[in-house]
Amino acid sequence: MIDAFLSYLRSEKGYSELTLRAYGDDIRQFVGYYGAVPEHFRPEAVTPDDIRSWIMALSDSGMAATTVNRKLSSLRSFFRYQQRCGRVEKTPLRQIGFQKKPKRLPVFIEESRMQRILDGVIAPSRDFQTERDALIVLLFYATGIRIAELLEITDGDFCADCGELIVTGKGDKQRIVPVLPGVSRKISHYISVRNEQIICKADKNYLFLTDKGKRISRTAVYQLVTRTLGLFGVQGKRSPHVLRHTFATHLLNRGADIKSIQELLGHTDLRTTQVYTHNTIERVKEVYQKAHPRAKNEKEEEL
Repeated sequence: MIDAFLSYLRSEKGYSELTLRAYGDDIRQFVGYYGAVPEHFRPEAVTPDDIRSWIMALSDSGMAATTVNRKLSSLRSFFRYQQRCGRVEKTPLRQIGFQKKPKRLPVFIEESRMQRILDGVIAPSRDFQTERDALIVLLFYATGIRIAELLEITDGDFCADCGELIVTGKGDKQRIVPVLPGVSRKISHYISVRNEQIICKADKNYLFLTDKGKRISRTAVYQLVTRTLGLFGVQGKRSPHVLRHTFATHLLNRGADIKSIQELLGHTDLRTTQVYTHNTIERVKEVYQKAHPRAKNEKEEEL
């Protein structure tokens, strides 16, 4: 029965042998937990409670939610196949959802290191690529915009002497983001360098161009941000989104209210923004453990 299902996946779905092996292992694991052998397994006798019991056993063993969900997906496909073949009337997984994955805290750069990065890229030069790359890093951190939003910026999206930026976000919703004076001056300087050295060939007057005058690509932006952060010793994940997370976390740490940060980031749902409060709480705990006299005493007592 299991072999017939795997043959179906191989011939009809074109699954790889590695995927087929994983499906087979997951299904046999459940059959073993159920207390049967594959040759005598009766799928029609399986109940939703049998599935829930298996899920609980997997979770209690310390298995990650992502792995449990993968196994559930394998079993779901298996029972749907049995339903198609007429062996079961209804799949026992029809009312069973996937496990919730634990939320990962946003990765951000510490303020002291971010300041060193800013000090390293803010100084003006007359080299187009140097100025462009520096401004991209500055804008991500100074405004918290997404990479897709940065790619769409045109010269006309700035107003008030580059003190404000009109950002077109998801669903073509626009928001106005303030730009710090130092970044405004960097924008003006970059535009002057670009206009001196670059012939714009793009359909729109995009802000960020290649040295051939075309709009810069998403891949190029990602790579230059990764490279720049690496040069300043940032470990682990290095991406434009890390700078967006850093923007939000630093604002929150400095006392900005969550609703204002939501508006600046362009989040439609406040719950999306509230994930940054967890980073702040962790920071508060860290400061508390380092500074509170009683915390220090308890740590010494443990030693």
